Amino acid sequence: MSRLRFGVIGLGMASAPHAQSLLDLADRVEVVAAYSPTRARREAFANSYGLPTCDDLAAIFGDISIDAVLVLTPPNTHFALVQRAAAAGKHILLEKPLETSLERAGALVAAADAAGVKLGVVLQHRFRPTGTALAELVRGGRLGALVSASVRLNNWRPQDYYDQPGRGTRERDGGGVLLTQAIHTLDLMISVAGTPGEVTAYAVTSPVHRMETEDLVAGAMRFGNGAIGSLTATTSAYPGYPDAIDIIGTKGMARLEGTKLSAALHDGSEFHLEDEGAGGGTGADPMAFSHQHHRSVLADFLDAVATGSQPRVSGHEALKVHRLIDALLRSADTGTPEQVAALA
Repeated sequence: MSRLRFGVIGLGMASAPHAQSLLDLADRVEVVAAYSPTRARREAFANSYGLPTCDDLAAIFGDISIDAVLVLTPPNTHFALVQRAAAAGKHILLEKPLETSLERAGALVAAADAAGVKLGVVLQHRFRPTGTALAELVRGGRLGALVSASVRLNNWRPQDYYDQPGRGTRERDGGGVLLTQAIHTLDLMISVAGTPGEVTAYAVTSPVHRMETEDLVAGAMRFGNGAIGSLTATTSAYPGYPDAIDIIGTKGMARLEGTKLSAALHDGSEFHLEDEGAGGGTGADPMAFSHQHHRSVLADFLDAVATGSQPRVSGHEALKVHRLIDALLRSADTGTPEQVAALA
């Protein structure tokens, strides 16, 4: 089987788990060039992973032998890069979030659709075995009808994390804890319980940080069947604790917390599963986690290109969590309940 030829765009902090995944799947992937405008980053990447680098972005888009690009740049650059890749007929695996706003995210997905290229989004929590098992419990009816779905994210980021140029700003990142950290847990919750129809939220910058956007959010969610749930998300919870999703149904309850999934049903049965690869990244070092779920994202993307199917987290799938985050931030601004926008 021929290997898919990749160009990598962006060699910052987020590149490490992707580079390790590319090396793990070297029998299926060939990295043609990895681009950064910064010489030091190119040299560090080449020394760490032994992969070829380049200083010419146009060369990646112009190389007709490159089948796909992996985009790891800041959110506000995503739309332009996806447009260029789509115009060049290259498939795209894009680091989250899609873009800095729901409007730009929708336009990005539309650009990939119009060009007929695959668009996969790196929301790797969906590939956790515990997340997959939770989804199966719900879809298989073992928990019964949905009564409540709640999310808790107690991360810690020191001030020097936000002192990096552009981090936590509306212009570069589009927001704070919701788009940058909680997006993973919210996306997993949506994949299990569905998208809420209405939310009410508060979003603030706590006294813990000096930053432009929110580092603390609390909210309530109402789902289409009448189920309700709560949301808390922060990067001010020192030293950082495992994220959690609670699903309550008419036949039992399941809790996914960090590496562990536990469920207890009214019939007396229980379910337990642990995924050691799901730990880490909640404290001062945001990259302190295994790359195994990033590898699963990449393998799924390769399968989609090979078979003509859609990646598990396509652009359209990723738009669901963007719609939820947009509604939460609108509610925090207006002080009133807000409807979650329907997919077009």
